Amino acid sequence: MSEPRLVCARCRRPETVCYCAHIKPLSTKTRVVLLQHPRERDVPIGTAHMASLCLLNSELHVGIEWGDSPALRDAIADPDRPAALLYPGEGAIDVLRDPPKGPITLVVVDGTWWQTRKVVRLNPVLASLPRYAFLPDAPGEYRIREEPTEECVSTIEALAYVLGALEDDADRFRVLLDPFRAMVDTQVEFATTVRHRRGGRRRAPRPKKLRLPDEFVNRHDDMVCVVAEAKAWPYRFVDRRKAEPDELVHWVAHRVSTGETFESVVKPTTSLTPNVETQIGLSASVLHAGESAAQVAARWQRFARPSDVIASWGFYAPSLFSKQIGPLPGARLDVRQCAIACLGAKVGTVEELAVRLAGPSSPLAQGRGGSRLAALVVIASALRVLASQEREFLQVDQ
Repeated sequence: MSEPRLVCARCRRPETVCYCAHIKPLSTKTRVVLLQHPRERDVPIGTAHMASLCLLNSELHVGIEWGDSPALRDAIADPDRPAALLYPGEGAIDVLRDPPKGPITLVVVDGTWWQTRKVVRLNPVLASLPRYAFLPDAPGEYRIREEPTEECVSTIEALAYVLGALEDDADRFRVLLDPFRAMVDTQVEFATTVRHRRGGRRRAPRPKKLRLPDEFVNRHDDMVCVVAEAKAWPYRFVDRRKAEPDELVHWVAHRVSTGETFESVVKPTTSLTPNVETQIGLSASVLHAGESAAQVAARWQRFARPSDVIASWGFYAPSLFSKQIGPLPGARLDVRQCAIACLGAKVGTVEELAVRLAGPSSPLAQGRGGSRLAALVVIASALRVLASQEREFLQVDQ
């Protein structure tokens, strides 16, 4: 039985190709705001996340339309660091020759040229910013990804050039390229050595299929992880179990693409079961002060979307919610079965697998439900990375 491939929680790469050892955190006077197109987020060889790990005074946001975004509004509102957009176009100033005076907030749009053009076109707030651009003095080093022209470079390469000019210290920012070069070299070695290690006559390739559903790649923006806690009588209380079926008392959900979290404590309609407070980490007073089923349903309707993909550890949670509160929207995804199919091994509990994949995680809500929700999100995110890499390799093979 093959061992599951562990993913680094920091760089989100498989541990065998982790580049974290090459990251050297840098403090900057410049505030860097990275706006990443959603399709670029799942590209395993992208560099925006890498840049955010290297630059202490940076933040990374994912999306397309930013007109009403509090995150962007707050990021560019600092009067001591006026915002500027790093993007070529009419009226753009050469930042290498004529850098702005004083510290700025540098807004960088990350994605393919088609994706970034769309983001800038759709957002007047970006188009209205002073615009800077540059021409590199050498071709980019992104050998594992085709660029439109020799003047095009990766996001982290662009930041090495521009921050060097803005802070008048080009040598200091060359270390940004260390993890980038390590990643590129590893991918090139894999393509030229590992994949061609077997000699002799090649057999006709067998048809290959993704081991994970398309939802992990194509519908990540719709994924909502959910966890339910119930007031349930132990199995030895046969008569009580028949009279009082499992009752939902805590419902937590997290929309992975936006970071929104929904939480509701549901007031029980019958007496509490033995040890329920200890098991789920919520006191009797908290439970009895909870919402009614109708209140939960009304709030959930405002949170949920018809296109949601409900991701859970097994199907107990969505089934319990549907019986007690009302129908859930969209498709269903059993993350536990997906993990078993992907890793080819027993996965244990949701908490155990999350620790194996990425280490401990901070709870997303109160009680055991909040800890389990955080673990489920970690697993879903790790599987998305693996699914994206798997799809990329299958497309190359085909």
